[in-house]
Amino acid sequence: MHYVSRSTKEYVCVMQVHSDFEKESLKSWIMKFKGKIYQRPPVRSSVSRKLRTRKIYDIEVTEIEDRLVLMKVISEHGTYMRKLCHDIGILSGYGAHMRELRRTRTGIFDERNLVTMHEFSEAVYMWKNCKDESFIRKIIMPMEIATCGIPKIMVDNNAVSAIAYGAKLTAPGVVGFQQFKKDDVVCVITTKGELVSVGKALMDYRRLAKVDKGEVASTDRVFIDRDVYPKHWGDKDGGSS
Repeated sequence: MHYVSRSTKEYVCVMQVHSDFEKESLKSWIMKFKGKIYQRPPVRSSVSRKLRTRKIYDIEVTEIEDRLVLMKVISEHGTYMRKLCHDIGILSGYGAHMRELRRTRTGIFDERNLVTMHEFSEAVYMWKNCKDESFIRKIIMPMEIATCGIPKIMVDNNAVSAIAYGAKLTAPGVVGFQQFKKDDVVCVITTKGELVSVGKALMDYRRLAKVDKGEVASTDRVFIDRDVYPKHWGDKDGGSS
């Protein structure tokens, strides 16, 4: 689900500095990279090497030993830590490169959610051969968890089936919503909290609060099976009219 891969990232990074440096001076240069930065992807990357902007939400220098600097970085998706270390080295005048890197969080998923392939294999074995679902239920999470942090629009049961067939969400089907702006990615959910679809907001939440008709969100990807909810297409209160 690319909505997760495009979420905020957290890294623990070891940067090796190429020359002797004053700790406070280097820390000062590192802090200058907090906020919106320009970055060109490195030569060895899977994307076009066009100059682009990315946002560093936070940088924390947690430890310095000799010429090794341990940092925790929280950034927008698509930010290259290798390039960040290189640019810090250039602007500070000390020179630097990335020595080690570990991603510790993507969106709401952090290291506490990690499961080894061995653990997963054992859970599958217990499920298939011993009819014991307890282990695999601890590992497999509901897909709704992946949408935490994405604004939600709750719809009534009459609107679900039409959306499942690809219809846009319209105002009559909405029963509740969180704050969102036009063109934001939004999730459509049932009153039970089931994920129906993900799409793009066609109006902001302020306008939605004032209207009783009109298109609210596109349907870019459907997650609920068709015909789980009864069809009410064309009904006065349906969500697809």
